[in-house]
Amino acid sequence: MTDQLVYLNGNFVPKTEATISPMDRGFLFGDGIYEVIPCYEGKPVGLALHLARMRQGLAALDINYSLNINEWSSNIDALIAPFDGDASVYLHVSRGTDNKRYHAYPSNIQPTVFAYAFPIAPSQPLDKDEAKVFKVKTQEDLRWKRCHIKSTSLLGNVMHFQQGQDSGVDEVLLYNQQNELTEAAACNLYVVKNNVVATPPLDNQILPGITRHILLHAMRDSGVLEVQERVIKKDELTVADEVWISSSSKEVAAVVEVDGKLIGDGRPGDAWLVAQSIYNDYKFKM
Repeated sequence: MTDQLVYLNGNFVPKTEATISPMDRGFLFGDGIYEVIPCYEGKPVGLALHLARMRQGLAALDINYSLNINEWSSNIDALIAPFDGDASVYLHVSRGTDNKRYHAYPSNIQPTVFAYAFPIAPSQPLDKDEAKVFKVKTQEDLRWKRCHIKSTSLLGNVMHFQQGQDSGVDEVLLYNQQNELTEAAACNLYVVKNNVVATPPLDNQILPGITRHILLHAMRDSGVLEVQERVIKKDELTVADEVWISSSSKEVAAVVEVDGKLIGDGRPGDAWLVAQSIYNDYKFKM
């Protein structure tokens, strides 16, 4: 889609004509915040939640940019129109362009705001035989200690993810020096035992995922599955009935193999089927 329109600093321009200065701090330092907003049938999932998280990230970095939900609802509609309503929107705000490379935050520069849409995988089918499943491996978490900020500085995540790809798996589950699970390279994670769904509590080691937020609310509100936010030790993976990961692009996904060991019978479990169904019921309500 060479003539695809993207959003850049208040205007829609052809992707091939969109340019950002090499002096932009997003390029030089990864000095920015981003969101990925999934849309199905023209409806964004968790738009208010995504923009609220972005506002928190911008405030944490002292980037002065006001996000208006009505404005961005309209922008998203325009960006996803060529995709017949099924697409994700990447929204990126960097601190902006300075005339020199200097670590300290410069004053009096305008943020760079960029967004574009790209195809999204179909929503997870409610069928154990057709659902996309994942094989993963575990690694010690070697990223920085502010993972709760959705920064564009993703090199640590990228390196973990690539190590998984090089090993022939789909994702990497990370654990800290206390052997406590944190999250995956690009997802939140869950361990299910006896129909109790556990996920690590939010702190500086974990991105507060929007899919995670909607899913936990949906499960608690429906009362079908018990939910715990607690410390999860790495060795709990070996005795889990089910393991899941979640993200805006994957929704709720079943992990069927960890470090070469099958989880359950190597297929999505009954609790996963319930969770994905509940998530579908709630994903446009928040």
